[in-house]
Amino acid sequence: MKNIHTTKEMEEIFSEEHILEKWLSIEVALVKAQASVGNIPKKAADIIGKNANLKTIKLERIGELEEELQHRILAVSTALAEKSGEYGKYVHLGATSYDIIDTGWALIFGEALSVIEKRLKNLRLVLLDMAKQYRDLIIIGRTHGQHAVPTTLGFKFAVWSCEIDRQLERVDNSKKNIHYGKMTGAVGTGASFGKNAAKIQDLVMKEFGLKSSRATTQVIQRDRHADVIFTLVMIGQTLQKISKEIRNMQRTEIGELEEPFKKGRIASAGMPQKRNPGRSERITGIVRYLRSNIIPALENIPLEHERDLTNSSCEGIIFPETFILTDFVIEETTQIMQGLNVYPDKIHRNITLTKGRFMSEAVMLKLVEKGMERDKAHAIIREASLESSKKDIELMEVLKKKPKIREHLSEEELIEVLDPKNYIGSVKTQIDKIIRAR
Repeated sequence: MKNIHTTKEMEEIFSEEHILEKWLSIEVALVKAQASVGNIPKKAADIIGKNANLKTIKLERIGELEEELQHRILAVSTALAEKSGEYGKYVHLGATSYDIIDTGWALIFGEALSVIEKRLKNLRLVLLDMAKQYRDLIIIGRTHGQHAVPTTLGFKFAVWSCEIDRQLERVDNSKKNIHYGKMTGAVGTGASFGKNAAKIQDLVMKEFGLKSSRATTQVIQRDRHADVIFTLVMIGQTLQKISKEIRNMQRTEIGELEEPFKKGRIASAGMPQKRNPGRSERITGIVRYLRSNIIPALENIPLEHERDLTNSSCEGIIFPETFILTDFVIEETTQIMQGLNVYPDKIHRNITLTKGRFMSEAVMLKLVEKGMERDKAHAIIREASLESSKKDIELMEVLKKKPKIREHLSEEELIEVLDPKNYIGSVKTQIDKIIRAR
């Protein structure tokens, strides 16, 4: 079944053809480096380089060799050697498979992280635009699922944009961490390349703009790869948080936000009225799966001795999967945010649900400002809030009849302090500052 949770760009990066092209280019860089230090004839590098492409090296032949040899890299190097005639003996000379594979992963990860970075920057700009658009739209803040104090819808988007900023910093750090290749042979000593081993490694890495690993075993140590997987999963957690908030705010009882709903889309086979937040739920489900990939990535760090083969099979699954799915959920989140429906009338309706009781803190602090002790102010406002709730009347109606309150606050002052637009603190200034830093 075709995977629909993907984007064409990321799918191509992890395609069989693209990975093989990277491996062939590394084999070419190796023979060029070997020739430059005199280990092999220059003619060999020229001939091998000319044949190292997928027009000459057919995928079908690699598949046949892999079936026979049960070894992917050996199949590739054998196919290249077959096409290189008398110089085929110099293909892969001195290298171990993971010299090619790990240097290849460094290149693939670099490309894939650049795509992730591009997508995150786009999402960040969308969130900043929404922060600006809804900067002044007052909305009820919620803690523990209960009405708390007012904020603005724009501030919610601004908070998310700041988290995306931090994810971009993590991506940048991961790009630096994974930007290392190796060409050091079976256990990392470089013995198979002779006295010029270090120079050969540096020449190969220079060809691709990579750094030479300072010390490796047969493989580049897997903490680097686990760091990348962790970064991708952290991105997923942020996107799950955003999607979960949209799902909750789309609840029938709340109805303040709603993900875009394409005409003709059916949310429920049995309930025609339903407008389910299916895309947001899909993000949550995918991220749950993404998190599971952290475990094998961590387990791959403590390989035995100079390495064993336990990392190889699962990396062929978790590396492409984690990138492809992370890329998909970033793009999905961006599209949801771009088409997000906002319902100001329901936002206002929800603000009025508690008949002003969500402004209790503001009244309490005003009483303290006027000279009342905080504990006493808290007690009297709590009592007034309970009365407002029990009688289902406006908090204002209770407050203006309380002598102890009226000793400190006039009716005009109560009206002013109960107005939510006067109790959003520095939200607008914070939003403006975040937007200016875009």
